[in-house]
Amino acid sequence: MTMEREVGGYRAPQVCKLVGITYRQLDYWARTNLIVPTLQKAHGSGSQRLYSFTDVVQLKVIKNLLDAGMSLKKIRSAVEILRAELDSDQPLADVTLLSDGSTIYAAHSDQEVVDVLRRGQGVFSIAIGPVQDQVEGAIHQLFPEESDLAGVVEIGAP
Repeated sequence: MTMEREVGGYRAPQVCKLVGITYRQLDYWARTNLIVPTLQKAHGSGSQRLYSFTDVVQLKVIKNLLDAGMSLKKIRSAVEILRAELDSDQPLADVTLLSDGSTIYAAHSDQEVVDVLRRGQGVFSIAIGPVQDQVEGAIHQLFPEESDLAGVVEIGAP
């Protein structure tokens, strides 16, 4: 369905429904170059903008960031920074974004996460699952005669 629709694009009322925003928001974001339609820009009164599927996805990312508590000012800064860093007109389609409500992080890979609003400052993160596996492996090496941890009790555990 997406590719069939892509030929004609998505008009503003359809985009608003898909993304969950008002027409005023969509119009403002387009006029201020936050996300502009790639298929057809407005060219005078009565003309219709046409958005691509990727445009709609990027708009939904912005909406999700707003819903997560990010300000439009910070979102706009992040989009501009990513647009420049990635040399892309569709920066929100080229990375995975994460937010804690106060800043926006870009995951370029599972090994690299950067704070976008601090211009690419690396973020230290630890995935708990692999650490747990490492500790379990070390315990098995330390106590090879014990086949499982059934007899081990955590301090403070009931």
